[in-house]
Amino acid sequence: MKRLSLLLLVFVLAYVAHAQGQQRFDPAKFDAEQQQFITKSACLTEQEAARFFPLFREMQKKQRAIYERQRKLGFNKPSTEKGCAESIRQHDQIDLELKQIQQTYHNKFLRVIPASKLYDVLQAEDRFFRMKLRSWGGGMQPNMVNGNNQFNRPNGNNHRFNPNGNNNRFGRQNNNRQR
Repeated sequence: MKRLSLLLLVFVLAYVAHAQGQQRFDPAKFDAEQQQFITKSACLTEQEAARFFPLFREMQKKQRAIYERQRKLGFNKPSTEKGCAESIRQHDQIDLELKQIQQTYHNKFLRVIPASKLYDVLQAEDRFFRMKLRSWGGGMQPNMVNGNNQFNRPNGNNHRFNPNGNNNRFGRQNNNRQR
């Protein structure tokens, strides 16, 4: 479920970045970078990669179709209890379909590459998406500064992060006392 949410988030962020004109999303370039990253990280041979990636692309195509259905289902809360219950059932059904596709293709992958390499592929895929999310996030990277996390933003508008959760949106501490 975590991987599914991460994958969906990547596609949404790619769409948002494209819509804002900040960064042009090139699916072919993304796929090539992903393939290269996974091949290198999982130490796939040329023969293994040639057998694995057609199946991998096939799986992604099927997943995208389901993500599209999920997007069309929307995020608007239905106005009735019956509508909410139906929406929950539909979301659950979509999640189950995605897991079924994933399980089916994992079994197919195991026929073309060893389990240890498939494990590495799955880990590399997750790392690749995380890396892309960080790069699409405008360079917000946490850095330790005097024991506090500080997010460095490209526009110089940096905010301190207090792990106790008592920061307001301007980065100042809110001690809930009147002045």
